[in-house]
Amino acid sequence: MINRVVLTGRLTRDVELRYTQGGAAVATFNLAVDRRFTNQQGEREADFVSCVIWRKSAENFANFFHKGSLVGIEGRIQTRNYENQQGQRVYATEVIVENFSFLESKNSTGNGSYQNNRSQNNTSDPFANNGDSIDIQDDSLPF
Repeated sequence: MINRVVLTGRLTRDVELRYTQGGAAVATFNLAVDRRFTNQQGEREADFVSCVIWRKSAENFANFFHKGSLVGIEGRIQTRNYENQQGQRVYATEVIVENFSFLESKNSTGNGSYQNNRSQNNTSDPFANNGDSIDIQDDSLPF
């Protein structure tokens, strides 16, 4: 059986990071994913998908992504249920995120901090040249 989800969308609000009683980090967020078609008014609708990410990945995700960030996620669908204060059974379906990807640079949304922190902390990166072109001759390539 296969339970695999791959989504690309924007965060509808800032990531909510919490810790369990055992100290495990858990972050929750909603991802707005555009539908491929438009409605009768010619407008594109979106689905709002609840997502959960755990442990160190949750802390990293909460640090680098904010409302409006474009992100790619990979994970699985999980349904859980609980009894609310009125004694009713409530079902929640969410994506358990296993991998995520940055899909735009810091300057695209103005609120991501990953690129900025990375360039300050890694001064030995030979490719950290602020977007300048790199001159490579064809005969110097190994293929």
